Amino acid sequence: MAIFVPDLPDSLRGDAPAQEHAPWAAHPLQSRGRRHAEPEAPTRGMFQRDRDRIVHSSAFRRLVYKTQVFLNHEGDLFRTRLTHSLEVAQLGRSIARALGLDEDLVEAIALAHDLGHTPFGHAGQDALNACMADYGGFEHNMQSLRVVDVLELRYPEFDGLNLCFEAREGILKHCSARNARWLEQREPGGVGQRFLQGTQPSLEAQLCNLADEIAYNAHDIDDGLRSGLLTWEQVLTVPLVARHHASVQRDHPQLTGRRLLYETIRRMLSEQVYDVMRATRAALAQHRPQHVDEVRQCPPLVGFSADMRAESLQLKQLLLHALYRHPQVMQTMGVAQQVVRELFAIYLQQPGEMKPDFAARTDTERAVADYIAGMTDRFALREHARLTGQQVLM
Repeated sequence: MAIFVPDLPDSLRGDAPAQEHAPWAAHPLQSRGRRHAEPEAPTRGMFQRDRDRIVHSSAFRRLVYKTQVFLNHEGDLFRTRLTHSLEVAQLGRSIARALGLDEDLVEAIALAHDLGHTPFGHAGQDALNACMADYGGFEHNMQSLRVVDVLELRYPEFDGLNLCFEAREGILKHCSARNARWLEQREPGGVGQRFLQGTQPSLEAQLCNLADEIAYNAHDIDDGLRSGLLTWEQVLTVPLVARHHASVQRDHPQLTGRRLLYETIRRMLSEQVYDVMRATRAALAQHRPQHVDEVRQCPPLVGFSADMRAESLQLKQLLLHALYRHPQVMQTMGVAQQVVRELFAIYLQQPGEMKPDFAARTDTERAVADYIAGMTDRFALREHARLTGQQVLM
């Protein structure tokens, strides 16, 4: 797709140098373009404009009231989908700069990667997927793509945000074969193709996937300890944490409480970030891609070293068993799933209870899924109380 770049008046030309791109990086001037042709902005590159559109979207604002692990009302300092996305963007940009990748594209993908998440975190997603089992299922990555392609209604000429191919490719980090075939039928050679051919996305997309993992592992330790559901004794069974905890105590024996925790996590994050940089540089040196399209034909290139991957997996296993499956979390999420299931059943029988744009659609089941997926935690609870007369305790 041709890219329109208007002449820029001298009064608008900034003195800041353009970002240096490595040969293997995605470049805004070499983008595969947008699904709907439109003139580009005179002072912003294509990926920067994508990032800006995401930040101004309604779906992005709703992330502040969507669960990461703990429900929004359980504490003011626990992470939400919004703060998680910001942390992923920060980690992603830091690593991208060191590797010569496009920072704006990394930030756009990071800020948009959870736009399709349901209220109540993975529990809400699992409940909605079960409700949609006979109607195509529900995948939050596909839903994030639906948000930016279809559901955001902001522009007169098209639905969605009309993001670049490269941003959309990164947002769809996982996809079932069935959904990939569905996408390929509607957009031949588009974002579904790589899942059918077994190729890779851009390095920027690969980086966001890993930055997501690094971010939630670190902040779930913080939130888990703050909540009291995790103990230091449990966390220190993980060598990655124990090593840095010991080094902090050695360097700062007076530290206790939050300062000790924060410095431990800071050092743990730093080691992981530098490990990704070293491991990725080694992979790039081995495979020597000279263009983003050559990256797509290589095996995954952004990743941890083998040792760090093993340590990260140990941390993930600890969080899975000690935090995500903690009886208190499981009880809360069980109630959340009940809320989603009952909302789905009511809207399916009474579509008029939804907002007019959704009630008027003829694909009722998918409209209900879109409507529920777009809810914040507190709106879902208010709707459930309005429609059932029940105040659930969470």
